[in-house]
Formats: sequence, C-alpha cells, structure tokens
Amino acid sequence: MARTAWTLRLALLTGVIVPAVLRGAQAPSLSYPKPHKGDVVDDYFGTTVADPYRWMEDLNAPDVKQWVDAENAVTFKYLDGLPVRDQLRKRITDLWNYPKVSVPTFQGGRWFYARNSGLQRQSVWYARTSLTGSESLMLDPNTFSPDGSIALSGFDPSPDGKHLAFGQSEGGSDWSTYHVRELAGGKQLDDTIRWVKFSGLSWTKDGKGFFYGRYPEPPAGKALEAAIRDKKIYYHTLGTDQASDRLIFDRPDEPAIFIDAYLDETYRYLFFDMNKGSSNKNELSVKDLGDPMAPKFDAPVVPLYAGHTASYQPLGVVNGTLYLQTDRDAPNRKIVSMGLDHHDVADWKTIVPEGKQAIESANMIAGKIAVNRLADAASEVRFYNLDGTPSVSVKTPGLGAVNGPFGRFDRQEVFYSFTSPLYPSTVFRFDSVKATSTAFEPPKLMFDPAQYETARVFYASKDGTRVPMFITNKKGLKKDGSNPTMLYAYGGFDIATLPTFRTDVPAWLERGGVWATANIRGGSEYGEAWHEAGMHEKKQNVFDDFIGAAEYLVKERYASPKTLGIMGGSNGGLLVGAVMEQRPDLFAVALPAVGVMDMLRYHKFTGGSAWATEYGSSEDPAGFGYLSKYSPLQNVKAGTCYPATLVTTADHDDRVVPSHSFKFTATVQAAQSCDKPVLIRVETQGSHGYRPTDKRIAEIADEWAFAWANMAVPVLNY
Repeated sequence: MARTAWTLRLALLTGVIVPAVLRGAQAPSLSYPKPHKGDVVDDYFGTTVADPYRWMEDLNAPDVKQWVDAENAVTFKYLDGLPVRDQLRKRITDLWNYPKVSVPTFQGGRWFYARNSGLQRQSVWYARTSLTGSESLMLDPNTFSPDGSIALSGFDPSPDGKHLAFGQSEGGSDWSTYHVRELAGGKQLDDTIRWVKFSGLSWTKDGKGFFYGRYPEPPAGKALEAAIRDKKIYYHTLGTDQASDRLIFDRPDEPAIFIDAYLDETYRYLFFDMNKGSSNKNELSVKDLGDPMAPKFDAPVVPLYAGHTASYQPLGVVNGTLYLQTDRDAPNRKIVSMGLDHHDVADWKTIVPEGKQAIESANMIAGKIAVNRLADAASEVRFYNLDGTPSVSVKTPGLGAVNGPFGRFDRQEVFYSFTSPLYPSTVFRFDSVKATSTAFEPPKLMFDPAQYETARVFYASKDGTRVPMFITNKKGLKKDGSNPTMLYAYGGFDIATLPTFRTDVPAWLERGGVWATANIRGGSEYGEAWHEAGMHEKKQNVFDDFIGAAEYLVKERYASPKTLGIMGGSNGGLLVGAVMEQRPDLFAVALPAVGVMDMLRYHKFTGGSAWATEYGSSEDPAGFGYLSKYSPLQNVKAGTCYPATLVTTADHDDRVVPSHSFKFTATVQAAQSCDKPVLIRVETQGSHGYRPTDKRIAEIADEWAFAWANMAVPVLNY
C-alpha cells in the first residue's frame, strides 16, 4: 500500500510509544552449545597459532551437523521471541511484492528478458520477437524444484534461435550443470555439461555448439570445499557426450590460473581472459576462427598482452580494429584501439582518455562506445563516436547508479537500468539520437519515497582521506543520537558500493531508521588507486574508513553507539568482523554475512586461493604479519563485550565456505563477557549469493528484527 495509507494504518493501530528497550532482552537466558576444542596448533614462521575448531572445516562431519543444528535451535528460539519480527517480515514481503524485469537482450531474432511477478522464488524468462509484441514463456526455473533449492545459474540462447543452454545449481552453489532445450516446443536434449564453474558460455554463430570452461571432477563428497585448479576451455558439439568435447585451451604451466573464453559480437574472435586470482590484472589472448559459420577450431591462440601488467578488457572488433578498456598507465581507465595484427602498446590509439572520474564500465552499442563513469560514487554515462569525439549523454532520474548501458553494436536499441536508495531498479530504453529515456515496464512503488531523502556527504578517515557516504532517512529527522541506524559497506576487490535501492530498507526507514552506505577504499569508486589503497598490507585503511563513517554518524547525531549497527557480506562480512573487534564500543549490533573470517586459511578452500592477489597469504612471512593483525577469527579477545552479533551463512556456500562463520561464532560466543547475544543463522539449500525469494525475505527480516531488538530505541506497539 502507499505510504500515506500505511501511515494512517499505523495511526489507527498504534497506541503510545513505550520508552522501553529490547537490548538483547533474552540474552541472559541463552545457553550456547559447547563445542569441543581440539589441540591443533600451527606454526607460522616461528609464531604459533591455535585453531581449536579446525574440525569444523569438515562440513560433512556428524559433529559439525550436530553443532549447526544446536546453534540454529538457539537462534530461531531467540528470533521467534522478538515481537517485531513478524511485523517486519510482513512489511518486507509487501514491499517485495511488485513486478521486476531485467534488461532485454537480443539474440537469434528474439528479445529475451526475465520477470518476477513479485514473490516468485526465481525470475521467469520470456521472449518477444519485437519489443512491443506478445511474449512467450521460455524457461521457468521455479519448476526445477518444489522449494526453489535448484537455482538457475545460466541462460544462453543460441544465435540461430533454435536452442537454449541453461545452467542449474544445487542450492545456488558456484558449480553448474548445463542442459540444452529446443526453443520451439521446449524439448530437452540429452546434452549434459557438468563441473562448470566461474565460466561464461559462448555459442558459435552456426548454433552447432558452444565454448565453456570447466574443472576436473572434485573428490567425492568434497565439491563444496575442495580447492579448485586445472581449469580448461572446451567446445561442446550438440548431440554429443561431454567426454568427447574438444579441448580448446588450457594453461598447464599455471594450473591455478582462472580462464574464461568468450566470442566477440561478430563470432569471429574468441578471446581468452586469464587471471592469477581475483586481481583485475589479466592476460589476454585471441583465436581468429575465420568464417564464423565454419569456425577453425585449430587456429592458433595469439597472445595479446601477457605478464598480468594491467587490466585489458576487449569491448569489440570493428573491421579488424580492437577497442579495449584498460588501466595501463591510467588508474582511472581509458579506451584505446589498435589493429589485431599491430597490438603492441606502442601502436595504441587513445579513443577516450583517462579522466578525473574513473571509468566503471564501457560497452560498444549502436555504433558508438558507451562509457559509464563514477563521479563521487554516482554514475554518469556518455556516448562517444569511434574516433573519440563526444556524443550524447544519459540524463538519469537523479543521483544514483546505472547498470549498463547494454545493447549490440550492430543495432540501435540501447537499454540501461537505474536505481538509487529511494528509486527501485528500473529498466530504461535510451534513444541515442534524441538522448531521451523511456521506462520499460517500470516497477510499481510499494512506499512513498517523497517522505524520505538521501544525502551524499563526505568525511575524513583516520589518515585524512576524503570518503563519500550516502545517508537515507525520513525528512525532518531529529538528529539527537537516538535514531536506529544501519551502516553498510564492502571495501574490496575493485567493487564499488553504489547508491542503490534495497527492497527491505523502506521497512527500516518507516520505523524512523537511518540507512547509510560508505564508499570506502578497496572498491573502484575512484579507480585502481582507490582499490590498491585497500589491498594487502593496506587493508587497515578499509577498516579505518568504515570506523570513520561510524564516527561521522555519531558525531553528526544521526546515531549513538547504542543505536548504531553495521552489516556487510562476503568481503563485507570480513569488514564487519574486523571492525566489531577493533571498536566494540562503537556499535550496538553487528551483522556479518558469509564472511571471510579466517584470514590465515581462506586460501585452502574452493576458489579461495584466488583472493591472495587481494589479501596476500599467510604462507608468506609478510602476509602473515599483517593478516594475523586483523583476521577476525584470530583477534577475538576473551573478556570483551562485543556488540550483539548475528552471523549468517548457508550450507551450500562454496565460495566462502561456512566453516569461516562456524569457527568465528564459536570463538566469539566463548569470549563474550556481557549479555549481548552472539548467534549464527545457517540457511539450508542456500549459497553465497542465492536464496529463493521466500527464504531471502525471512533471513533479511530476521536480521532487521535482531538489530531493532538490540538497539536502545523505543519500541512501537504496532
């Protein structure tokens, strides 16, 4: 319902504001499981480090399951007793229940897009032959499993319009199994492609097959935790068994390297992107297949840029000229061009030079180059002609984030999506001649954004660095330090934290809450220099920036340490874990999700070794020196009063294995010196980033209810 109606309903149902506080009201009665402690001790270059919960790394062990079940029992009993929980879940469900659509893409004579009617567990894929024509159902992943536990992990129509390759993933794991269907009639073929991970899929133009990357089959029962290596690129011909797939490319000299392969829009050039880890510094090679309708699979692979010296991202090839986005000698990135037969750096021609604002992304669309820059962490999009002369700009609805633009170089249709903290993600069609945008199936608002406002502010971190932050709250907010406030950030892997809409946040704002996102170092907000300032031995800058954001919110009286919470996931979970330990006095609540908590052993599981390019490694003396100083697991101090903490993870998370969260939770529970709760919520049939809609809403509502119950804020009798 509209915000005005919601306000009226509250006025009718609410009696008085009770000046009571639910700050862990049930915590004194909590009785945590008592996991046994082992005697494992590691020696790191003469320094011994105990790891008493090492046994929790065996995710299939009966003792681990018993502990998880016992912890979940304690957690859900606690959450069941929070009076605000059901109210928040209902409101978030209402907010979530509106149609959402993805950006359309053109392939094989059809426009493909995904739509969720509101509360469907997964979005459903449709197609149209024209943007204004009638639609046809292409694939409904909600039919994969009755509970949404089998996730759709890939959707790739063939360029001849005859087939669809789609990936399935149990629990949303990073492992995918691909199948093929006929688009006309939906008949599923026998083709089954297993053990695909961290790989795109690229059809040849003739529609007879596709390129993909896969790993060797992992040891039995260890698929969700075993380290991965020896990735290879194959070509699968339709109608054949995977065992006969043709090996196209591998790197036996570097078995730990990550490889992806993808064709350009003409289907002639097959690019190989190689990374030693999560670093954006890659190697780039190309195979010229010749006639796209009769590709030469045995054509030589030609190295373009070796040595992992910079980022090299091909945008497209036009008449033998390659257009490339790179940060070589340009930390804020630039666009260059060169002939594929004259690709030395000395032969580069600068098309779009490096500027003050970092280039976040670029694509070749409608005969032009679309460049998406970040200006103080908000998107600005401009088109350029192929000679580098400026063309039109995209005027967005306000200060926010643009995803895209997207489209094809050989077609005039251009699409992008826009979002901001008070503007749900909306797909727009852009006219690159008139520079006008038209909403494509715009969402229906489930709240009244006019009652709220977002401000971009700047604050100084510990070393004086200027850091932006976006703060959203009710208009006329009284800054007296009493407002329940949640601070979010990520801070790593060259990923920007942009001002975007979260469907659940209005439920927090309606209760007088404040929502803040800090654009801390480690991301791409100000280019590669901003990223590198939060890597390796400089990771403490990330934590200092986050602490600085919290101190700003307290200083400016948005919140106080009794009403301030922090949340983050994955690398952001590491952020929350480290900061709650460094400044436990500053926060009332901590919500670390799927966090990297054991910085001394993260590299031993699944794809964790790739993160050494971001974090460093404990196998190196220097790396151990700085990792051991902030690793959340190793820096828990007994006798400390930590913030009320709700750790969240999932049993099928094979990116940041749940043992990180298990060991961290057990350690903090044993060390906690006050009655603030320390709980863990382990989702079943979920992964690092996947939950079916109903489970995602339930988990988010539990996080907000936990936060509200453990902040010193009045409780409204709804």
